[in-house]
Amino acid sequence: QVQLVESGGGLVQPGGSLRLACAASGRTFSSYPFSSYVMGWFRQAPGKEREFVAANTWNTGTYYADSVRGRFTFTRDNAKNTVYLQRNRLKPEDTAVYYCAAVRQFRIAMQPNEYTYWGQGTQVTVSS
Repeated sequence: QVQLVESGGGLVQPGGSLRLACAASGRTFSSYPFSSYVMGWFRQAPGKEREFVAANTWNTGTYYADSVRGRFTFTRDNAKNTVYLQRNRLKPEDTAVYYCAAVRQFRIAMQPNEYTYWGQGTQVTVSS
């Protein structure tokens, strides 16, 4: 089992920045290193489907949704079992609950149903 805990959400003004973190834990990492997991960020706004934001694998790199490319940056610290999502130039339409997800595989995953583990989500509100 893998437990994911997001942090860093909150209220931010349009144009502002915010960094989310997702810390992973679990006994599985003693057998399968954190680096072997695809880590993804998704978001879900009220009344909308959960949508892909960004994902990373150690061997294929990072993929971004078109709506966030150039504004969001995904980073990964395998030594700390943690991933981050730095979000700049935030817009009101970025308001959503942001989720971290994980699946152990070597190819990128950009659909919610490809992921095995999910965090509880953290609310981000972009408003003046």
